[in-house]
Amino acid sequence: MARRTKMEAASTREALLDAALKVFRSQGVAHTSLEEVAAAAGVTRGAIYWHFRDKADLFTALCERVQLPMEAMLTSAGATRHDDPLAALRVLAVDGLTRLATDPRTQAVFDVIFHKCEFAAEFESVAKRQDTADSGCLVNVERLLKQAVTRGQLPRDTDTRLAARCMNAFMVGVMHEWVQRPDAYDLAQAAPAMIDSLLAGLAARPPMCAPRRRARQHVAARKAGRQTAAGT
Repeated sequence: MARRTKMEAASTREALLDAALKVFRSQGVAHTSLEEVAAAAGVTRGAIYWHFRDKADLFTALCERVQLPMEAMLTSAGATRHDDPLAALRVLAVDGLTRLATDPRTQAVFDVIFHKCEFAAEFESVAKRQDTADSGCLVNVERLLKQAVTRGQLPRDTDTRLAARCMNAFMVGVMHEWVQRPDAYDLAQAAPAMIDSLLAGLAARPPMCAPRRRARQHVAARKAGRQTAAGT
């Protein structure tokens, strides 16, 4: 009996999360009450408070059922040494987009996070998790790009930090736009070509480190100084 009760409680919790996802996506997090979620799940108001302290707790649990945008792309991949770092980055990026394209639950949660939620103080834990994931991804992408520099796939003076931010902006931008208009194109099919275009551009014209630009400026300044001295 106890086991059955535990299973029923777990089933009710999942039903509430499914209902919350549906209602949040339909009318937004801020405009949804816990009573509306309970009604959508077909349970009483008391049932929802049994499982969740408040709407923030419910929203946090909902987000924890899937990986956040950049968690879906990488975890600790940058800590591994690769013979072909750019190929490894390609695989990870394509996999991140493909997983989004083929997982309806992840699509729905991303849609809520991107388009149906204002990160007020009550949702600080979710915003913090997203910031942590983005920061960790940037670190790992930059590690892979630094490996690409070491392997000669990118110039020695490539600004790997800026390149990582470009990669991050591209990935989040694609995810953000596609979950809003998933019928615009087949993301799973398009992902390899999209990432190939990004990496080809990065390899052909990577952002360069500021020190090189400063060095050129110093050379020009010294040259101008010598010309001024010669004219006096």
